[in-house]
Amino acid sequence: METQKEIQETMQKNKRKFGVPKGAYGYLAWGKKFSALRTAVYFALSALIFIMGWMSTGDKMNLLTVVAVLGVLPASKSAVNMIMFLRNKGCSAQAYAQIQEQEQQLSILYDLAMTTYDKTYLIASLALKGHNICGYTEVAGCEEAAAQKHIEDVLKMDGHKDMTVKLFHDLSKYTARLEQLSRLEEEDNRERQAILDTLLSVSL
Repeated sequence: METQKEIQETMQKNKRKFGVPKGAYGYLAWGKKFSALRTAVYFALSALIFIMGWMSTGDKMNLLTVVAVLGVLPASKSAVNMIMFLRNKGCSAQAYAQIQEQEQQLSILYDLAMTTYDKTYLIASLALKGHNICGYTEVAGCEEAAAQKHIEDVLKMDGHKDMTVKLFHDLSKYTARLEQLSRLEEEDNRERQAILDTLLSVSL
């Protein structure tokens, strides 16, 4: 199993390639900037194509106008994605610093906005070891019990059974739980990456 240091090094390599990967600290903050820039570019391109067609033909009713209108579709989709990012906040720098003080062999994800049909559960940090998952939310109104059940249900539907999930709103209790997990004996959990992929797949 990878240590947290190895996981962070992998994330840093991915970050150098392009942006911040999902599950890494700072993902939601980066997503806000990127989605806003992408949306602005998409709408600007559509406007530019429309103006070019109008200026070249002297009439709004031309083929480039159709292309410009079609270009609004991906721009609108990008705008919806941007709004989703803007509505959510990632793990605070203070919490991240305390979590990183723990030198543990754990798989840790950050900035997870787990979406459902009714709600979005904002999880600042989520740690995995063996069949144990614990998480931390900084949102005062987050329903920890409902979020736990949602995570458990998602994992069961993906074939990951016998998982123990516990979420905390108190950072000190979360870091204490991380210390407990770090002392557990290592398990041969071949499903580790599959579990992480499942958790990421249901997040923004």
